Amino acid sequence: MSNKQSRSHGILKTAAIALAAACSLQFVLSAAQAQELSLKGKRIGVSIVGTDHYWDLMAFRGIQDEIKALGGEAIALDAGRKDQQQIAQLQTLIAQKPDAIVEVLGNLEVLNPWLAKIREADIPLFTVDTATPHAINNTTSNNYNIGAEIALQMVADMGGKGNVLVFNGFYSVPVCKIRYDQMKYVLSSFPDVKIVEPELRDVIPNTVQAAYSNITDMLTKSPEKGSLNAVWACWDVPQIGATQAAEAAGRQELKTYGIDGSPEVIKMVMDAKSPAAAVAAQQPYEIGKTSVQNVAKFLAGQKVPPFTFVPAVLINKENAAVTGKPFLDAAEKAGVK
Repeated sequence: MSNKQSRSHGILKTAAIALAAACSLQFVLSAAQAQELSLKGKRIGVSIVGTDHYWDLMAFRGIQDEIKALGGEAIALDAGRKDQQQIAQLQTLIAQKPDAIVEVLGNLEVLNPWLAKIREADIPLFTVDTATPHAINNTTSNNYNIGAEIALQMVADMGGKGNVLVFNGFYSVPVCKIRYDQMKYVLSSFPDVKIVEPELRDVIPNTVQAAYSNITDMLTKSPEKGSLNAVWACWDVPQIGATQAAEAAGRQELKTYGIDGSPEVIKMVMDAKSPAAAVAAQQPYEIGKTSVQNVAKFLAGQKVPPFTFVPAVLINKENAAVTGKPFLDAAEKAGVK
């Protein structure tokens, strides 16, 4: 390893340790803040686009658990990945006039008119991973930072040159837009890194199977080892299928990158032989809890910021043994493996 590479790895390791410490601090701060807040007698509407993904499920749980912990009543609705179902559920919540509504994820192009109607009905709106001018507060990870970090890790692993397969099926989802734009911004400084056109489309449902099929097809079209170097996705479920396809084809040189921190992906990154090279792991349960704490603060007359960032950790091959374990422990505690 060169001195330059050694310094780079040292910086990444130091950053990972610092972020892990920040995550631990977040748990402590959340607990302390919760002791001072109350939602007693309050009804809080909750709308989520779906809970079939680890991140979504844990955020949904965090929201409901914190509402209950603060003495409130949750009116929690899961749209099952159907845009029109989520709109119908938002209409239902508006009619019920809760003390506040927390909305989680979804297609912003579809949702925005209805988020505006929530505010028109004089119902305080809070969002999770949905950047909209209609929300009083959006609680999320720093997706600008996440998007740049995972892209920089990818470029470093590639040695600053090569071909990248990009999944870009959900640009209308705000966090995916941010992460994609940050990835493109990073790549603009590395002209020898090329995105293979046309870009791939990730889908819901059957995300893993579709990604497996897409990557298998691309590897068949580019049989020479080293002709494809990386796979990028704005979330980590496509990363599972992409990793499995690289392994099945004996193309371990094709490294995969994603964002969220699903237990299955973290385990892949922790496996030295797996093509899964890195994942940006978030804290969805804490994000959900923090959003509810912002609701309680607002309803108590306190000022809340327009956005709240909950720390995330970049897990890569070098630091996975240390940084991955706390996330796996948290998933096991929640009954998700």
